[in-house]
Amino acid sequence: MPRRPRRSRPPRPGRKLVGLDLGERRIGIAISDDTGIIASPDRIVDLQRGGLADIVARVREVAADGVVVGLPVSLSGDEGFQARATRAQAAELETLLDVPVVFWDETLTSAIADRALEQAGKRARDRRIQRDAIAAAIMLQSYLDEHPLRTDSPADEW
Repeated sequence: MPRRPRRSRPPRPGRKLVGLDLGERRIGIAISDDTGIIASPDRIVDLQRGGLADIVARVREVAADGVVVGLPVSLSGDEGFQARATRAQAAELETLLDVPVVFWDETLTSAIADRALEQAGKRARDRRIQRDAIAAAIMLQSYLDEHPLRTDSPADEW
């Protein structure tokens, strides 16, 4: 029986990944666990108090193998102004990092995070503060689910 061709997709940068929800005011950070399976919210960087250097420091601190940046695309899949701004911000960040940066669709992650926080009984102010890190975790978890670590042989492991 002939083998089916594999779908071509960019390789996963590694086991330990940092997810970023880039914004004009705040950047949400999420981090995968050491197994590369579960994403968790980490923190928020307020760009009025910090900057990309804080992101670089966190990526190095957790010894990440790569960074996954949420790309805001429309429901039709088109990239607009915000996606272009995200790509520009990620390009600037990439010049400061020693690990690969990949993009992943972040459609509706903020809305999902808002709903989860609202259901948890968080006040509107607290939801705004926590939303970006939770949205980053939702986006990173989606990436991890779609790009599992390969375990069919040691040579195939990412």
